[in-house]
Amino acid sequence: MAFEDTFEFNQFISEDTEFIPLMSSEDEKQMNEEQTPDELPILPLKNTVLFPGVVIPITAGRDKSVQLIQEANRGNKIIGVVAQHDESIENPGENDIHRVGTVARILRLFKMPDGNITVIIQGKKRFDINAITATEPYIKAQVSVIEDKKVNQDAPKFLALMDSIREVATTIVKESPNIPTEASFALKNIESNSFLVNFISSNLNLDVEEKQKLLEENSLTKRANDVLRHLTQEMQMLEVKNQIQSKVKTEFDQQQREYFLQQQMKTIQEELGGGSSEKEIEDMRQRAKKKKWSKETQSIFDKELLKLQRMNPQVPEHGIQRNYLEFMLDLPWNQYSKDNFSLSRAEKVLNRDHYGLEDVKDRIIEHLAVLKLKGDLRAPIICLVGPPGVGKTSLGKSIAEALGRKYARMSLGGLRDEAEIRGHRKTYIGAMPGRLLQLIKKSGSGNPVMVLDEIDKLARDAHGDPSSAMLEVLDPEQNVEFYDNYLEMGYDLSKVLFIATANSLATIQPALRDRMEIIEMSGYTIEEKVQIAKRHLLPDQLKEHGLDKKAISLSTTVLQKITEHYTRESGVRGLNKVMAKLARKIARLKADDGEFDGKLTWEKAQELLGIFRYKPNEHERQDLPGVVAGLAWTPVGGDILYIESIISKGSGKLNITGNLGDVMKESATIARAWLRANAEIYGIPEEAFTKYDVHIHVPEGATPKDGPSAGITMLTALASTYTQRKIKPSIAMTGEMTLRGKVLPVGGIKEKILAAKRAGVKEIILCEDNRKDVDDIKADYLKGLSFTYVTEMREVLDAAMLEEKVADARTFEG
Repeated sequence: MAFEDTFEFNQFISEDTEFIPLMSSEDEKQMNEEQTPDELPILPLKNTVLFPGVVIPITAGRDKSVQLIQEANRGNKIIGVVAQHDESIENPGENDIHRVGTVARILRLFKMPDGNITVIIQGKKRFDINAITATEPYIKAQVSVIEDKKVNQDAPKFLALMDSIREVATTIVKESPNIPTEASFALKNIESNSFLVNFISSNLNLDVEEKQKLLEENSLTKRANDVLRHLTQEMQMLEVKNQIQSKVKTEFDQQQREYFLQQQMKTIQEELGGGSSEKEIEDMRQRAKKKKWSKETQSIFDKELLKLQRMNPQVPEHGIQRNYLEFMLDLPWNQYSKDNFSLSRAEKVLNRDHYGLEDVKDRIIEHLAVLKLKGDLRAPIICLVGPPGVGKTSLGKSIAEALGRKYARMSLGGLRDEAEIRGHRKTYIGAMPGRLLQLIKKSGSGNPVMVLDEIDKLARDAHGDPSSAMLEVLDPEQNVEFYDNYLEMGYDLSKVLFIATANSLATIQPALRDRMEIIEMSGYTIEEKVQIAKRHLLPDQLKEHGLDKKAISLSTTVLQKITEHYTRESGVRGLNKVMAKLARKIARLKADDGEFDGKLTWEKAQELLGIFRYKPNEHERQDLPGVVAGLAWTPVGGDILYIESIISKGSGKLNITGNLGDVMKESATIARAWLRANAEIYGIPEEAFTKYDVHIHVPEGATPKDGPSAGITMLTALASTYTQRKIKPSIAMTGEMTLRGKVLPVGGIKEKILAAKRAGVKEIILCEDNRKDVDDIKADYLKGLSFTYVTEMREVLDAAMLEEKVADARTFEG
C-alpha cells in the first residue's frame, strides 16, 4: 500500500460529501461525541500517520487492505488506521504495527484502472489497541479511545503558544517556494486549537516515527510545544537555504546559468566550512615540484597559486586564475627532445622523403654537424621560398624526423590579429595564450621543429600587425625571452628550429626578411618530376587505391610524356592528381575484371587519362630570316620562346606585338638602336632603317610576357632580318643586352637549360657570368648540350648567324 500527500481535494470530492477539511470548534465537539465501536478493522499504513480531524487520500494495493476498505465502505465506514514500524513489510502482523492509531471515517472511494483503490479518509479520535482479535481476512482489534488531557485553552500562556505556532507556520508558508499560498489562508481560518496542532503535525517534514510520537502525546500543551520546536527548526533550515540561494542568485547571470547547480554546491560547502578547490591546489603544488623551471618562475608560480587560494571559487576570476596556472604547469620548461646526431641517418631520412632540394638538405646536415661538435647551438631560422607544391611544408616534418625532434606547424595565412601570436592578457574572460606557446605546450618539448607556413601571407588590420610581432619570435637575440601577454613572463624559444615557408619575398617586410636565412627552392625540372612521380607519387597513389606496386609498369619515357602533356606547374601537386586519376582508372579495370597486363604505354595512358591539355614546345628548324629561339623562365619552369621579325616598306617605324611588357619593349628598342649604330659592320644600308618598317612579334599573344632576358634574342632576330643571313640550326639563347652592346647575366638558368634540352636544342648562348649557374646543375642534365659564353653582342651574332643567306634573300632598294 502506498501513500501520497495531497491537499487538492476538489478533484476527488463532490458537493454532497459530508465533511469540511478545515474543522471548526463545533465540528470538533460533534466528532468527540460520536460513539466508537469496541472492535475495529485495522488498516496499516506504510509511510504516514493520520491525525484526528485531518483528511488524507491513500492508495490501497494489498488484497487484505482492499477487502477491508470495501467491506467497511459497505458498512459503517469506520476503520482504525495505524502506522507500520517498517514500511518494507508487505504483510504486517501484530508486532509490526504501532499500538496507538486513529479512528478514521471513509469519505470517498475510487477504483483505479490498475486494480488498486484510492480512498479519502478523515481522522476522528485516537485509540489504543487492547488486543488483536483476528488476523484474517484482515487485522481486527479491541480498541479503547484515548482522550486528551484537559487544558485551559483560554490561558494566556496557551494562547501565546498557539499564536506562535500559527505565526511560525504562516512564515514558513510565505518563505517556502514549494508550499502553495492557499495554505496560509487555511491556517488563518482554523478555529480549533487541537485541530490546528494536528493539521500542522500531519504536514510537518518529519519521518513516521517522529509523527507517531506526536500522535501518542496525550497532553495538547506538550504536543503543541513539540510542534513549535519542529516548526522553528524547519524555519531555520529554510532561512539558511534561502540565504544560500540568494547568495548564488547575486552571482548568477545569463552566461553562468548552466553552472547554477555547481555554484550552489560550492556555496553549501562554504557554509559547512570546507573548500572545494583545496585538493586541486595541492595537486598543482605537487606538480610544480617536478618542473625544471628557474627560481624566478617558481616564485611567480607560488605567488599566483597563493592568489588562487585566497579567491572565492564562485567568482569568474577563479576560473581564469586556475587556467593560467594549469597552462604554466603544462608548458615544457627546460624539457628538450634529445637530438639524433647520426648524420648518415638524417641524410637518409631527408633523401627518402624528398627528391632534390640539395641546398636545404645540406643546410640541415650542417646544423646537425655543428650541434654534434659543440653540444649547444642556437637554432637557425630558415625561410624556404619557392612556388607552390615543391615540398616546403612537408620538408619540415622530414627535418623533425631526421633530427629526432617533435613537429609543430603554425599556419600564418590570413592571420591578422597580433594576439594570435602574443596571446591575450589573462585579465579578460576567455583569454588564451598565443598559438606559438600553445603549439609548444602541445608538442611537449621546448625544442620542436616548428613550421611557420605561408609567412608571406600575414595580413594587417585594426587589431595590429602580426608580422611585426613575429620580429621578436624570429630574432635569435630576442626570442630567448619571448614575452607572451597571457603568460606575462619570458619563455625561451631559442632552441626551437623555425622553418618559415613563403611563395614570394616581395610581401615580407624587410626587417622580418632580414632575420631569416633565405633558401630559394626553384620549381622542379621535368627530370626531377619524373623521379618524384616514380619514387613517391605513383607508389603512394597505388597504395591509397588498394593496388599492388606491381599493378602498373611504365617506363621513364612514358612518365615524362605524361608529365609534359598533362601538367604545367613548378611543383608536383597537379602531377599527384594525374597519378591519382591513373590509379583510379586502373582500379576500375581491375574491379571490372578488365584486361590489363600492367604495362602502360603512351597510347594506353592517353586512353585512360583522356586528351592531353598541354603540348611541349619543340625547336623548329627555320629557313626564314629573323626567327630566333629564346629561353624564358615561367613560374611553372623553363620554356622556349620564339622571337619573330619581318621588314616591309615604310618610314622606319618599329612595331612590337605579343602582349609584351615595358621591359621587353625597351629591349627591342635598344636592340634596333645598337644594330643601326653598327650597321656598317654587318653591311646594312641606312635605307633599311629609314625606308623600311620592322615588326617584332612574340607568339602566344594571350600570355603576358616581360623581362630583360630576351634582349640578345631580339637583336639576333633583327640582325638576321636586316642581313637576310640564316640562323644556326638547334641553337637558343638568353641574356640581357645594354645599349653599348654588353651582354648581362639573367636568372632561371637551370629551368631554361632543361627546357632547351627537352625541345631538342643542341647549343645554348649564355652570358659569361652565368657559367657558375651551369656548373651547379647536375652533369646528367647537361648531356648532349654545348654552351657558348659571351660578353658582347658581336660574339652573340658571330656564334648564332651563318654567313649563308636565306633563299630568295631580299635586298634594300634606295
